[in-house]
Amino acid sequence: MSTVNLVEKLYREHNLTDSELKEILLTTDSKVDKALQKYAQKVRDKVFGKNVYIRGLIEVSNYCKNDCYYCGIRRSNKNICRYRLTKEQILDCCKKGYVLGFRTFVLQGGEDFHYSDDDICSIVSEIKSNFSDCAVTLSIGERSYESYKKYYDAGADRFLLREETSNPLHYRKLHPQEMSLENRIQCLYNLKKIGYQVGCGIMIGSPYQTVDDIILDLRFFQKFMPHMIGIGPFVPHKDTDFRDKPIGDLKLTLRTLGIIRLMINDVLLPSTTALSTIDPKGRILGILYGGNVVMPNLSPQFAKEHYTLYDGKLSTGKESGEMVKELEKSLKNFDYSIEISRGDTPRK
Repeated sequence: MSTVNLVEKLYREHNLTDSELKEILLTTDSKVDKALQKYAQKVRDKVFGKNVYIRGLIEVSNYCKNDCYYCGIRRSNKNICRYRLTKEQILDCCKKGYVLGFRTFVLQGGEDFHYSDDDICSIVSEIKSNFSDCAVTLSIGERSYESYKKYYDAGADRFLLREETSNPLHYRKLHPQEMSLENRIQCLYNLKKIGYQVGCGIMIGSPYQTVDDIILDLRFFQKFMPHMIGIGPFVPHKDTDFRDKPIGDLKLTLRTLGIIRLMINDVLLPSTTALSTIDPKGRILGILYGGNVVMPNLSPQFAKEHYTLYDGKLSTGKESGEMVKELEKSLKNFDYSIEISRGDTPRK
């Protein structure tokens, strides 16, 4: 069977063998990329229509207790200017975003325990009180089951927690000894049990990653069935152990996106900022390979500049409204439009 026919088989059956997936990921045949785009768009359009959902990203803190070897806000980085947003600043970001049409706010930060459970619950409940038709997504790392439950009871709808790899040996090469893939995965299952819409994800091209690791990640996605999967290329940061490692491959990242869309038809699939960082057309390319979520940044400019997970992150001085207009214009060229709604997954 030709590699192009394997893409069609994946479209029909939603699954392939490991060797067949590997063939798609590694092929040099450009016809495979055209087929992936064709079928990924067909599936995405059938489930979600021509809608692209926008999430308002608010980077609440760049303090982090962890020391992940790839991350620019790791605790041992002494060259970073640290900040935390107050509740008032976070609510102001939401207010501005609401006027622009955002109906989901994503509160993202390092694992910063300066914010107590009560603090987080207060922020979440006030956002829900002020903007009752909006969803609140948290992306603040590993917490206890009890803490996750408190946030959910306060009104949080979704939680994003990227595992970064499903291979324990690979995980150990990316993280210090005190961190555990087992705990990370347990957190994902805890979030799902509580009732969150759960997002996970990986970097493509992270140091020491193999194609077999990516296939193992795809198998984890099939087993866990998250509501959202974040896939982006690895981009190094100058103040980390991996400063000299190469950027993740664009084509491999896009092919992984397309495969995920064909495997899990109803998943929410962001076209990430990291894609736009390594290629000016990255965000649109992500949409063409089945993506249907983008996350414009609503953070204050100083936060955009200092929330540096990797080098070269897009942090222009443009106002959020200008960003949305530019995105809307570029999407229209491909017959897509921004959907002003919470953008929930159709899957319960």
